[in-house]
Amino acid sequence: MPNLQAVLLDLDGTLLDAFAPIVRAMQQTLREFDLPVLSEHEIRRHTGTGDCSMKALFGDAKEAAVQRFLHIHDEDYLTGIQPLAGAASLLQHLHEQHIPFAIVTSKGQQRAEAQLEHLGWLPQVSLVVGQVPHRASKPNPEPLYFAADALNIPIEACAMVGDGLADMQASVRAGAYGVGLSHIFSHEELTDAGAQRIFSHLDEVHTWLNTQIH
Repeated sequence: MPNLQAVLLDLDGTLLDAFAPIVRAMQQTLREFDLPVLSEHEIRRHTGTGDCSMKALFGDAKEAAVQRFLHIHDEDYLTGIQPLAGAASLLQHLHEQHIPFAIVTSKGQQRAEAQLEHLGWLPQVSLVVGQVPHRASKPNPEPLYFAADALNIPIEACAMVGDGLADMQASVRAGAYGVGLSHIFSHEELTDAGAQRIFSHLDEVHTWLNTQIH
């Protein structure tokens, strides 16, 4: 067990449920491109495997589909988002205890910051690492390295908490400690992706982190 000093947190499916605008935009984009419409559960699983999984659905039309998806998504991406149980208390604890932490998400930087601000969380979060041009997304380890460098904490001393396979795969590749949440993916799937600890609820993660980082 490494000497953990910092926490990297995924956003969608880990701290908040922002899938309403994602599902709405993806289903409409699929219809417009004459492709079979996926269920919410299927879209959540695609999201958790990294954006390449979603783009692959559109084949050669993926670039046009991505732009159409973002246009629909951005028409109203603050309505319907909800904090997940335990998220507010975990962020407050990390902030008040001066434990280094960052949000590391594949969501666009401005979109992530806007959603955090909408929920009133942005003042507690000193570092948001979202998708920007020329920065790779999870499962690429680049955003984890960027966060660790910005926090001035060795990546091996960072716990990456997330609900997706991409989160755990990025942890393995970066050398961080992968902590999985089994919301959409099973224990076995998360373990195969590289998770070193798995919990069912964020409250359990909070309790465990209290024993690891003081």
